[in-house]
Amino acid sequence: MAPASDTTLRIEDAVNDLCPWSGKPIVPEALTLYNGAVVGFCDAACRDKFARAVAAFEDALRARRVANAGLHQ
Repeated sequence: MAPASDTTLRIEDAVNDLCPWSGKPIVPEALTLYNGAVVGFCDAACRDKFARAVAAFEDALRARRVANAGLHQ
């Protein structure tokens, strides 16, 4: 979920000041775009942890939609 190379994310546009994982101040090197908003983290490891968590939730929601639609085999 790292930002695209042609997208410049700015720390002043972040919706948060503190890392949601560690509670430490965010840094410009650890920003990502989520649902149209810039979200900051204290380091790349926390940013990447967020990306993995989001992917896991999206996968679980997708699986639930498939199961509810009766499309699972």
